[in-house]
Amino acid sequence: MILEGLVTTTDAIGGMHLAPMGPIVDAGFRTLLLRPFPSSQTYRNLADHGEGVFHITDDAALIARAALGKLELTPEYRPATSVKGFVLTDCCRAYEFRVRGIDASGERVQIQADVVGGVSFRDFLGFHRAKHAILEATILLTRRHVLPPGEIEAGMRQARIIVDKTGGPAELDAMAFLETEFAGAP
Repeated sequence: MILEGLVTTTDAIGGMHLAPMGPIVDAGFRTLLLRPFPSSQTYRNLADHGEGVFHITDDAALIARAALGKLELTPEYRPATSVKGFVLTDCCRAYEFRVRGIDASGERVQIQADVVGGVSFRDFLGFHRAKHAILEATILLTRRHVLPPGEIEAGMRQARIIVDKTGGPAELDAMAFLETEFAGAP
């Protein structure tokens, strides 16, 4: 199953890099298959340091801002316990992992990783319709370079309808952010 979340890795100077990612996870959450693009900072960090943390979060706005490179503030974090890395403290769960193997022969790198530790902060109750709509609209905007503008515009309109019907203040703010990003896109 693919599970959308956030990955923190350590950059060349020891700082935290945060990126959204949807790894393939096994049912027991013992392994992850991460599939970053070869040009990504996440790939470079994992190739260099071989450790990271995958976070399950219920904050769709944080995923959206991270995906579009528009984080205004670094989320609160603490050091990981089983790897040299960073655990976001306002997530639901964090899974610390070590890279077991990297296959960089395809369009997307395949990184096999073993979960070696983790922490649970609170229950993940799931995403309601508005949060799902925020995630889907975010994915559309990250694919602006390959999707026709009309398809993105239609998806954004549908997301707005869902957010207006089922969202709260956080989702309304996130949707406004995404619409601003869409309007400002080249």
